[in-house]
Amino acid sequence: MKTRLYEVAGHVFSVGSNLPESAGVDLFALMDNYEPFAVPSGNGNASESPLFTLAVEHSTALPGFIEETRQEDEGQEILCGHDDAGSSMFNFRLRGADVGTLLCSSGYVQARLVVPDISSQNSVKFAVNNSLMVLYALATANLGTALFHSATVGYRGKGYMFLGQSGTGKSTHARLWLRYNEGSALLNDDNPVVRFFAPESPAGVARAVVYGSPWSGKTPCYKNENLPLGGIVLLSQAPFNKIERLRGVKAYAALVPSISGKRWERLIADGLHYTENALASNVPLWYLECLPDESAARLCRETIVDVIDG
Repeated sequence: MKTRLYEVAGHVFSVGSNLPESAGVDLFALMDNYEPFAVPSGNGNASESPLFTLAVEHSTALPGFIEETRQEDEGQEILCGHDDAGSSMFNFRLRGADVGTLLCSSGYVQARLVVPDISSQNSVKFAVNNSLMVLYALATANLGTALFHSATVGYRGKGYMFLGQSGTGKSTHARLWLRYNEGSALLNDDNPVVRFFAPESPAGVARAVVYGSPWSGKTPCYKNENLPLGGIVLLSQAPFNKIERLRGVKAYAALVPSISGKRWERLIADGLHYTENALASNVPLWYLECLPDESAARLCRETIVDVIDG
């Protein structure tokens, strides 16, 4: 089996291919969005045990699947469930077609992705991307790490994240920053990673850092870069532009819908709660009701950057 190591936000994971060479499918050629995160051969991290390992194989024979819940978005479906023995499983569907099933071990440290049809490279890539996102979110939940659904820009040496429901305008607001706030740069347009680092001593300072990732939705932005997290903004559409600071429970509640994880599993829920509470307590959060216009981008910057820095 051919394997490669990748490192995202300081967490190393392994991907192995058991796909038949006779089929002419080169798994790693399909994973071009992961190349900036590949661990070079001989790198010190390569000797460390990966946080999780994914093996990709081809088969049409699968164990029974008992569905627990599902997520649907623009013809893409992720079904979450378990097999007859209670082990976690995920089924990925693209435009109604089954493109892969992920079978996970306890703790999500080992997993197999079984793809029933390897004739479509887009289907294989979709299944691999979603499998790695699921495994990454679950395996890092107890490590002060959260995989967000967010558009994120860098500005003046810090990262700023825009949250909201699908269709709220996260990507649009990020583009407005790039256009009207000179010096802005896109870090990730869909799934950045945030890590919270507690103080190393009583006199130390807590840190929150936002990282680029191999997962960036429809916008190809796969940057292996990171920035101190300067602020988080929850967006909603409105016929006006208005921004206010969120604190306490409101700040905590603003984060929860944008973070991936199986919250009905106790260990994962506890880990995410720790990270969400730490971020709500240490990172400025704001609520922006806005139009998709220049004034919204300038108001947001002036409030969350200029006021704090000035």
